[in-house]
Amino acid sequence: MTRLLPRFTLIAALLFAPPVLAQAQPQGQGQGQEWFVPGQPRPQGQAPAQAQPPRPAQGQPARPAQPQAGQRPPAPVIAIVDIPEVQRLSAAFNQVREEIERRRTRLNEDLQREQGRWREEQQALAAGRATLPPETLRARERDLQDRITDAQRIFRDRSRAIDQAAQAGLGQIEQALGAVIRQVAASRGVNLVLPRPLVILNTDQAFDITEEVSAQLNRAMRAVQLPADGEAPAAAPAAQPRPAPAPAQPAQPRR
Repeated sequence: MTRLLPRFTLIAALLFAPPVLAQAQPQGQGQGQEWFVPGQPRPQGQAPAQAQPPRPAQGQPARPAQPQAGQRPPAPVIAIVDIPEVQRLSAAFNQVREEIERRRTRLNEDLQREQGRWREEQQALAAGRATLPPETLRARERDLQDRITDAQRIFRDRSRAIDQAAQAGLGQIEQALGAVIRQVAASRGVNLVLPRPLVILNTDQAFDITEEVSAQLNRAMRAVQLPADGEAPAAAPAAQPRPAPAPAQPAQPRR
């Protein structure tokens, strides 16, 4: 579980740059854009229409206006968030951490018991070398080696499933945290949110929104639904292509 904390902090740091994320939206989908067809003249007296920026999807933050050349950017309205403190106070984050730790402990206990059985069987084989026929001894050694190989594969799969469950739970928390930070920032008119480690000096606690973000995150998400122990998270269903429209039927002549 120690690897969960730095990953959460690194990915959560990406939430502090909504303009960069907004720029990743596909271009060329603006409403009212005029497309020029080569070989055809433009209408007289009509200037080419200006491409309008795409409207944000419902529930998504509006894309900030980009300053034109020669214009000053807007004055920064800054807020500060302490992500490790939000983690410490997050009920969902602590639930994921405790559950992953329990699964890791159970996996280690099962592995230790299995390794104990392997040692006992190896000792029994070593003791029977003087009495067992060579063919019987080799067959038992091969059987033990096959069982060890299969068990090691099973333990690797269980460990991988635990890692994937941790990532799936963490991804849900990251999405909720990003939405909460945007909501709190919008409610305060903030346009720039910084993680606390980047701030050298802060003489006014009013800039710090950590407590409000923590409270709203706990109201929005108290727990995370994790896959069962030993099961990999279900993959998101692939988008199904829309069926092609049926060809139009020719109109029947009126009688």
